[in-house]
Amino acid sequence: MKRWNRWQDFVAVAAGLYAALSTMWTTQQGSSMVMMIGCGVLLMAAGVWNLMSPGTPVGEWVLMVLGALLFISPWLAGYSGHTGAAWTSWIAGGVALIAGVLAIQPSMREHTVGHDKGLPAH
Repeated sequence: MKRWNRWQDFVAVAAGLYAALSTMWTTQQGSSMVMMIGCGVLLMAAGVWNLMSPGTPVGEWVLMVLGALLFISPWLAGYSGHTGAAWTSWIAGGVALIAGVLAIQPSMREHTVGHDKGLPAH
């Protein structure tokens, strides 16, 4: 698989960018800004990492963990009552998690083909 080619990773980068930038137009409370900017920036970094090296399944796992963390962050950080910030976290985290799930299989296939020269794993 070619670099800079997987739509799933572009979607994850966009979800991270939206989560990080949405702090400008949503009402924030407590540590919601830290969680949304932190997870958003880390999602963008993981997405770019996956775009640069498409045959690394660990990158997709990192993407899924960060998406799940962003999804549960309204409950962890206590801002589930603020609908704008909470819904942004739930939607962006869910989108990143689903993008990671959809990208893990092609990434594992590329990793196997790249390292084992096309021989199936037993």
